[in-house]
Amino acid sequence: MSNLEFTKMQATGNDFVVIEVKRNRDWLALSKAMCERHFGVGADGIILVMSSEHADIRMRMFNPDGSEAEACGNGTRCLARYAIDRELVNSREITIETLGGLRKARPVGKLIQVDMGDPIFKARLIPVKETGDKVIDYPLNIAGRQLSVTCLSMGNPHAVAFIDEPVEKFPLEVVGPKVENHQFFPKRVNFEIANVIGKSKIRARVWERGAGETLSCGTGACAIAVAARLHKFCNKTAEIILPGGTLIIDWDGKGEVKLTGPANQVFNGEWPG
Repeated sequence: MSNLEFTKMQATGNDFVVIEVKRNRDWLALSKAMCERHFGVGADGIILVMSSEHADIRMRMFNPDGSEAEACGNGTRCLARYAIDRELVNSREITIETLGGLRKARPVGKLIQVDMGDPIFKARLIPVKETGDKVIDYPLNIAGRQLSVTCLSMGNPHAVAFIDEPVEKFPLEVVGPKVENHQFFPKRVNFEIANVIGKSKIRARVWERGAGETLSCGTGACAIAVAARLHKFCNKTAEIILPGGTLIIDWDGKGEVKLTGPANQVFNGEWPG
């Protein structure tokens, strides 16, 4: 059996193993093995580059715990950079099929911009165990802390909490998994904490469903900017400052959210078998 060729890529510190699919494998087991940071390659997920009947390319993304993600903004940018650099598509704008729907990506200078689709606010579609058209400042008592979370979907579920204490001091490693697995979220949830610095800057950290705390999260950054705009905390364009770097989010309050940021290759490698 031949070795599996892969490319390690990163987008603001959110790192992925990118694989062009030539035959089917046990992707759940492979994701667990390759993403392990001591005995594997080390990554926040594996991204599969596949053929599509509906777009230029199809993308599947598996988390380190083996679960499959519906959407991944940073991963989509990495896939777009990969496809552009290897000339897998003929146009400068790429259409990408994901579980969360079709996405369009394009280079903007040295950065990659992705159209992330419309945010989803209906409770049953996020999903959360609530009714109504919007879930804003929903109270959660977690680990002795009273949180107010604004919930939405960017193709995957998010709960955003704007807090006063510095995000750097927040015990995300304790609170994050409890929010992720709270009964209010039937499919678990990505959890973001954020400090509003001004009308165009927000500092944040993210606990990702199936991955734990990551240096960056593209859909998380989108969710933060959308939630901030719902609260009238920020303008149409906001810089979301994450531990791994800054992402630029554009949302005019209706329609698609646009995510812009860097995506780069780290190295190529082979995985046994």
